[in-house]
Amino acid sequence: MAEIKAADVQALRRLTGAGILDAKKTLEETGGDAERAAQLLRERGVVSAAKRSDRENSEGAVALSMVDSRVGALVELKCETDFVAKSTDFVNTVNEIAGAVAERGAAVVDEFAEMIASLTITLKENISLGRVVRLEAGDGEEVSGYLHVQADRGVNGVLVQLKDGSDELAHDLALHIAFAKPTYLAIEDVPASVVAQERETLETMTRNEGKPEAALEKIVAGRLDGFYKSICLLEQPFVKDEKHRVREVLGKATLVAFAQLVVGE
Repeated sequence: MAEIKAADVQALRRLTGAGILDAKKTLEETGGDAERAAQLLRERGVVSAAKRSDRENSEGAVALSMVDSRVGALVELKCETDFVAKSTDFVNTVNEIAGAVAERGAAVVDEFAEMIASLTITLKENISLGRVVRLEAGDGEEVSGYLHVQADRGVNGVLVQLKDGSDELAHDLALHIAFAKPTYLAIEDVPASVVAQERETLETMTRNEGKPEAALEKIVAGRLDGFYKSICLLEQPFVKDEKHRVREVLGKATLVAFAQLVVGE
């Protein structure tokens, strides 16, 4: 067998865009014949798949899988067009991955690398695994989920982990999150740097409006509260009763965690 040098592998990679393992293996098969190796890579779809990997894939689908009310998983699979995103093979793949994550944990996604690579070649788009989330209930807790389906594929998935609450409340919270799209759970979760920057912006804005300096602190505090309402789940007006914030409708329940995956975000 001809010796395959690292320089030869790199040269084939530059020519075809193939990964290092594919390039090395194909050179070994062809006895170091770079031209034949490039042809084999092209025939196997590796070249076209590698070229597609540079294309933007802001479309896709989100899948939700639940194991009773104890475990929930959200998985995002990304592609280039909504035409592919709603195809049967694509949707079935993301559903299968989500089911495996719910049953066996997030690390199981590694087992689907070959399936995703094959899908990239078959559907001729840049397809890749996006975000993966798994929530598991502790004592006295439950996990609830919601998936908004559009054009035959999930586009907005939510998981809620609730303690000492009801199924109805957990479901309502999931629906709220799907609509309101909070970034953080509570005010204390917002990074100090984000708060400082927003406060500075609000102070400058208020001064530019000609508001009196004596009233500046109060006005900024009010506007900062509005900022928290827009990004913190517990501070948001509840979608089913906007007179009350989410933290007020919880009662004795505790919202332990939440997760949301939205296609394109």
